Amino acid sequence: MPETSPHRTLVVANRTAATPLLLEEVKRRAQQRATRFALLIPNVESRKHADWTLERATEALTRAAGEPVEGLVGGQDPFESVRQALAEGAYDDVLISTLSKRTSEWLRRDLPSKVEKLGVPVTVISQQDDEERAPVLPGGRV
Repeated sequence: MPETSPHRTLVVANRTAATPLLLEEVKRRAQQRATRFALLIPNVESRKHADWTLERATEALTRAAGEPVEGLVGGQDPFESVRQALAEGAYDDVLISTLSKRTSEWLRRDLPSKVEKLGVPVTVISQQDDEERAPVLPGGRV
């Protein structure tokens, strides 16, 4: 029987990259079927902040996924960052994690619809206002 390749999901997040809601979704997907995840953090204010966020977030997502998560840093424009990642990688879908609907710049700019127009299924996870808190650190600390 031929070996099937795992599903590939591009996770797009910034300040929500290690929140419980996103970690739960990654864990659920990993348990549902073999999935490889890559985390793209676009629109970062500084390279130093990006490296810290990317390191912490990929650690948390790796624990949730049960296998290593690739980390990618994008440019200032979130859509262009996603478009470039999709062009360079073979992803089956995109999971966008945003701040709450009330505060999300990505939702105001309609990032999910723009990404869908690239021909890839998109799922959006939006934090609730009270869930916009510090990310989960290694060992489950907040």
